[in-house]
Amino acid sequence: MGDDREGVLQRAALATEIGRLIPGFGQVVYPGWDALLDRLWNEARPRTVLVLDEFPALAAAAGELPSLLQKRLDARSAGRLHVILAGSSQRMMHGLVLDRAAPLYGRAREILKIGPLPAGLIRQALPRLPDAASAIQAYAVWGGVPRYWELAADYPTLAVALRSLVLDPLGVLHDEPRALLRDDLRDPAQAVSVLALIGRGCHRLSEIAARLEKPATSLGRPLQRLLDLGLVRRELPFGATLHDSKRTAYVIADPFLRFWFRFVDPERSRLEGRRLDPVAAEIARGLAPHVGGVWEELARASVPHLHLQGRRWRPAARWWGAGVDRSPMEIDVVAESEDRSALLLGEAIWGRATHLESLATDLRRKAQNFPLTGRRRLALALWLKEPASRPHGVSVLGPDEVLRALGR
Repeated sequence: MGDDREGVLQRAALATEIGRLIPGFGQVVYPGWDALLDRLWNEARPRTVLVLDEFPALAAAAGELPSLLQKRLDARSAGRLHVILAGSSQRMMHGLVLDRAAPLYGRAREILKIGPLPAGLIRQALPRLPDAASAIQAYAVWGGVPRYWELAADYPTLAVALRSLVLDPLGVLHDEPRALLRDDLRDPAQAVSVLALIGRGCHRLSEIAARLEKPATSLGRPLQRLLDLGLVRRELPFGATLHDSKRTAYVIADPFLRFWFRFVDPERSRLEGRRLDPVAAEIARGLAPHVGGVWEELARASVPHLHLQGRRWRPAARWWGAGVDRSPMEIDVVAESEDRSALLLGEAIWGRATHLESLATDLRRKAQNFPLTGRRRLALALWLKEPASRPHGVSVLGPDEVLRALGR
């Protein structure tokens, strides 16, 4: 595993690990990477796997390493070893492997971009969660990064974990987003500003540009970089195309980053002054709308995994625009059936829904006013935190059903 040590120490560490498979390998001092790799390629059994984790750190200490690996991968004996290169910095891995000028460009047979774990697995990592609704709330804070789940598992409640890990200036995750951006961006200042504005509710390019007092055209590259890194997601209403830029909305993709930029970043001065209690109290009061936004996303994500009203469904999207009566309207969940003969329309509500018939009536009214129905049949569904009954003709799903769907 790569780290920030000098090359001689990194070679010694790798040689020790290889010595577990090749006797005596770790008892030799190798003058350079060339000598170590030569011996490994000559003595390793066929189909041995060489895994170099945090490869960017290794390459930073030994700039010749990518070229040395290239030479061996291009040789006829390359098939003797399988090589896996891994790294947590997308920018640096891209530069080392995917850049056309890089020695290793074109040598990869498979490129795996490891994404977050699905929400359906969080209860296995956090067994203290009392129910599925608590699991949704925890996922809305920690997102799908396994390391965050590991850290949170050491604390009895979400509130205690947040205070110790995130709000406390000495907490492990207090400055995590800025550290991630420093790894992945050469100049993170503008990206931090864009993320901060999106986190505080600016979702349109024109809004972001106005708040930064810059022309919208100047934000194209930094926004595209955030999109490429998967830190920001572009949302379009159901049925719209990428050419419909005026209707594009930008959201922070990861729930933890979204939480941090919404609740932590604006309060950094108070937190540095150890004013944790009032900040924690404000988070407790404002957490439900944040969880509600994540609940909507999980509802949409569950749709392709569900069999609703006798049909399978394509990926869902949100819709906003003018209804048939020309009044503005939003629908949380819109999806087309696999055979394209039906549309699923739904609302996702986080909070106590005591009047389900009223909610069902509102959804039916929206369905009648939806302008994109065409000749397709309509199916209606409600995603509720606490489903208590089943209105006629409307599917009702709760946290248990959503987590089961997303854990498959």
